[in-house]
Amino acid sequence: MQGTVKPSWGEQFATRMRGESGMSTAEYAVGTLAAVAFAGVLLKVLTSGPVQSALSDLIERALS
Repeated sequence: MQGTVKPSWGEQFATRMRGESGMSTAEYAVGTLAAVAFAGVLLKVLTSGPVQSALSDLIERALS
């Protein structure tokens, strides 16, 4: 009696990856917008006066 051949690890992985996993174009757009918004907020915080002076003080203390 001959048994069926078990698919290799690579074939099993490829079969699973062909499913509905991953992001669609709309999800990429929303993710990109969220990343840009976060970068904008981070830039605004890092360029504010109190944060810049705190970073300058920290760097001066580290170098002295």
